[in-house]
Amino acid sequence: MFRNLCTGVSRITVRFGTRSMSISSSRSVDQLLSGRNDDHGGVIVEMSTEPVDAVVFGSLLRASILHWRQEGKKGVWIKVPIELVNIVEPAVKEGFYFHHAEPKYLMLVYWIPETPSTIPVNATHRVGIGGFVMNEKKEVLVVQEKSGILRGTGVWKFPTGVVEEGEDICDAAVREVKEETGIDTKFVEILAFRQSHKSFFEKSDLFFVCLLQPLSFNIQPQELEIEAAQWMPFEEYTAQQFVQKNEVLKYISDVCLSKREGKYSGFSPVPTTGSFSTTESYLYLNRHCLNSP
Repeated sequence: MFRNLCTGVSRITVRFGTRSMSISSSRSVDQLLSGRNDDHGGVIVEMSTEPVDAVVFGSLLRASILHWRQEGKKGVWIKVPIELVNIVEPAVKEGFYFHHAEPKYLMLVYWIPETPSTIPVNATHRVGIGGFVMNEKKEVLVVQEKSGILRGTGVWKFPTGVVEEGEDICDAAVREVKEETGIDTKFVEILAFRQSHKSFFEKSDLFFVCLLQPLSFNIQPQELEIEAAQWMPFEEYTAQQFVQKNEVLKYISDVCLSKREGKYSGFSPVPTTGSFSTTESYLYLNRHCLNSP
């Protein structure tokens, strides 16, 4: 967590958990926060879960900022594990602010130069999916929810859900349909997507309408979230007053109808690897138009 810089004249010993370490009590500090350089001229500090005295941390942080400024560093990122919430206050007093939080850590950031900060903002969007699943009888898979704004309204809707961290859209659609209805499916393509703002704690929302092919047909509704689920004639679904009066749902219904009639092509996933990573990702594209003469 710390590294040596220089040797002080007068010293005191401070205990971190079960380990002792020394810091200077006079003109110099012999410890700095240990970090690694990022790709943009900044520093990333990942604190361990070992207990740290807040006062001592504040001294180390001030010395580190001075050192980083002399090195010409720009942005400073400090990843604070939940066990070290006591060091948040001294960091904030030194000018750090919250960037984002996860269940087990808080990320603090600080911009050193006297120029406008170019630290990127936290994630701006939540990603959701809706599954359009139709059987050979031209019936669509729909559910009624036990919670949320549609609870108790009698409205039938597509199975929906949120994409989890590190999860592909195509996998999320298959998972959510399975969880809510018990129906196994195969992802086919993205039919459309919608962007809206201030949807979830001031965050924007991306919602992808996904076409899935059913592989099973025996519905088993999820007890916790789903009030009811069924195969419903598509025309009956679109005739619902809630669908007819909702402009977005009306457009989605029209897209799904065009797809059913073979007049519409969506975006199917193509596995790819990029120049900067060997990790496989998906490029979603319109194969029909791509392969057309």
